[in-house]
Amino acid sequence: MKPNTRIFKPFHHLVIPVFHPLVVRDALAMARMLGGKVSLVGLVPVSPEAPISAEASTARRVRAELQSFMKGLPLYRAPQVLVSRTPMRDLQQYLAEDPPDLMILEWPQCFQTMGCSPEELLIKPVCDIAIVRGPWPEVIQRALVPLRGGPYAELALRFCLALPRQELMAFNLRNSNAPKTVEAPFRGLASILPNLPEVTFKQIVSDEPVQTILNETHHADLLVIGASARSEPGNNVFSPIVDQILSEADCATVVMKSQDPLPIIWTGKDGEMAGAQAISVLVDKWFAENTYHADEFDNLDRLLEIKKEQGVSISLALPALNEEATVGQVIHSVKNALKDSVPLLDEIVLIDSNSQDRTREIAAGLDIPVHIHQELLPEYGARRGKGEALWKSLYVTQGDIVVWIDTDIVNIHPRFVYGVIGPLLANPRLQFVKGFYQRPLQSNERLQAGGGGRVTELTARPLINLFYPELSGVIQPLSGEYGGRREALEQMPFYSGYGVEIGLLIGIFEKYGLSAIAQVDLLERIHHNQDLEALSKMSFAILQTVFRKLENRFQYSVLEDVNKTMKLIRHEAGSYYLDVEEVVEQERLPMLEIPEYRLLHPPK
Repeated sequence: MKPNTRIFKPFHHLVIPVFHPLVVRDALAMARMLGGKVSLVGLVPVSPEAPISAEASTARRVRAELQSFMKGLPLYRAPQVLVSRTPMRDLQQYLAEDPPDLMILEWPQCFQTMGCSPEELLIKPVCDIAIVRGPWPEVIQRALVPLRGGPYAELALRFCLALPRQELMAFNLRNSNAPKTVEAPFRGLASILPNLPEVTFKQIVSDEPVQTILNETHHADLLVIGASARSEPGNNVFSPIVDQILSEADCATVVMKSQDPLPIIWTGKDGEMAGAQAISVLVDKWFAENTYHADEFDNLDRLLEIKKEQGVSISLALPALNEEATVGQVIHSVKNALKDSVPLLDEIVLIDSNSQDRTREIAAGLDIPVHIHQELLPEYGARRGKGEALWKSLYVTQGDIVVWIDTDIVNIHPRFVYGVIGPLLANPRLQFVKGFYQRPLQSNERLQAGGGGRVTELTARPLINLFYPELSGVIQPLSGEYGGRREALEQMPFYSGYGVEIGLLIGIFEKYGLSAIAQVDLLERIHHNQDLEALSKMSFAILQTVFRKLENRFQYSVLEDVNKTMKLIRHEAGSYYLDVEEVVEQERLPMLEIPEYRLLHPPK
């Protein structure tokens, strides 16, 4: 298996201004921990009465020293030296041409250099800024981050999450006379902190915030604070609190200043807007750490070794309805690579929805067990839809890990299966993995790149962003290639129709949290696209599913009296008419609640 190189690096491009005389030890040490590519900019200030050309030799010396600093650092661009009577203005222009993700300044050097006070940079920053006061620790055992809310707090938390450390403690300070309600800008952060298991959070009541923070630094390696924490209105650089903490903190300290402005008002709607972007900290981190690529798992022998070490079994269930054109190639490709050549799969079964073509005959001819889902568990009735087939596939499979892929894939490749299995074997904490891919839209004989996934982009993702923003990093919530651990899937209710995918995704999230979900890039998937009428019915079912989930969340029914029939517009013989079709998304109980299932799969 290829080494896992996914690290949360929200700061891909770092700029370090180097003031003459050159002191950047702590800034460079921070950059090495953060990762990303680095640009060094030397600043040589010139007094008003001196000619700029007189500093040519100084510029050459600075360039040479900058080159020596770059050893062991990935380079974004070659070191540059700015010789100027207005170095801050020139640096601001340099940054504006290609804004970095973060600029690192070293304190107090950046405030003491001749004519180079960084106030101009800090008042109207063109990028996010970190000001470091060392000495920077070689290893961060314990990091602290006080959080009030707003863009500076979000940036401080994002910064801490990007650093390697053993413990991260976040705390919110509240005055003893303040209302016990959560301050508006902090509500966004308060909502995501429970989904960050590596963060220990506590709220501290104190009427002496500075002393409280300083006391916390006695047993820490790093403190990260916002530049204007508790500052008075109009103070654009540092508040008195930050000045005192920089001078007195026992550990290395970083002051973060976001290019986004602080709220003018910290209450009401304005305050809420200040914390509206907090969710991006969680989603960005999840996306970076839990997004895989199928190529990471193309060493099938290594995957098999991991599977044996963990002692797990793996089942592949193939839902099908009239797929005689593609089902044979799907089975042949996967079976040959992942069962016959390398026994990664313990079983492959076809779950048919009563096809009227040769789908079942083809599968049986390839020695694949075939089940008609309408005939399984007959005492519970038979419902229409793919979700019904997936639900009943749990009943007829045995694996500790269950994977599903659709049987209409034209460009089938074993990666559609091992790509989903890989993250589950690589990370035992994961419960559910979704595939994603490029989906060309096939129209007659032409393929339109990126044209597929219309229901995803027009219905599913807008709903997720609106009601489940933590899941907004999931690229294709409706993809048909996914899998999970049986012990999680058997506890999930299944929607019988088109809502099954989004229902499972939300269900896993609600029970296990965002960190239990991953996604994997399966490159490209070509299949037979559906017409707009079918997509409209799919959207209707997905809407019902999401509203059902919201009903469970808020314990309030809204769908009882909602219409569940669609008036489909038809056009025939030059005239329009309405055709009524019922589209009801029904829910199945978790399979673990079915007695017949528990006889075959007793709870562990």
